[in-house]
Amino acid sequence: MHVTSNNTIKGTQWAEFPDTAGVPLVSDMSSDIFSRKLDTDRFGLIYAGAQKNIGPAGVCMVIVRDDLLERVPDYLPSMLKYTTFVKKNSMYNTPPCFAIYTVQLVLKWLEETIGGLDNMERLNREKAERLYGFFDNSDFYRGTADADSRSIMNVTFRLPNEDLETKFVAEAIENDLGGLKGHRSVGGCRASIYNPTPMAAIDALIDFMKEFEKRNG
Repeated sequence: MHVTSNNTIKGTQWAEFPDTAGVPLVSDMSSDIFSRKLDTDRFGLIYAGAQKNIGPAGVCMVIVRDDLLERVPDYLPSMLKYTTFVKKNSMYNTPPCFAIYTVQLVLKWLEETIGGLDNMERLNREKAERLYGFFDNSDFYRGTADADSRSIMNVTFRLPNEDLETKFVAEAIENDLGGLKGHRSVGGCRASIYNPTPMAAIDALIDFMKEFEKRNG
């Protein structure tokens, strides 16, 4: 069974992963890997692009159970078999060395500066809850995800109409708050608050949103 742990477009996230009754659970965790504690024993395979939380684009992290490696068919091309990379210690071909080095620096920051995944999850939840709490007490902004499915990485929201949303995004950029336009497939607005985002950025966004509501509400 395959799930995507965090939906960056719709701002939803699996709070609890499903019980698959023995069927191997596979998850794409590209957008929330290392943002919270995780019981890897529940999964047959986890894969994640590094570019959201753990490093630059061009690196993919994979955690795969040994018994699933035994099921890799021989007819697959060498570069498409996880067994190839396991046998060669991830160096079957020349790896992107600088990108991997950057991942090491990020993981060192996560462990030594942040204090590990317990603290990282606490900080991420505090950031998200501050934003969601602001929406929940506003008649102008509206969060789009159900409360039990809200992402702590991508906070999606709407304004009263699309014209105001366009104005909001444009004025936010003028105030050094970029990347708030929602995905083209769903519209609206989206604040992506990945691991490196500080609480000061959340407070700056909320202050701007309060001022925008005063002028346009």
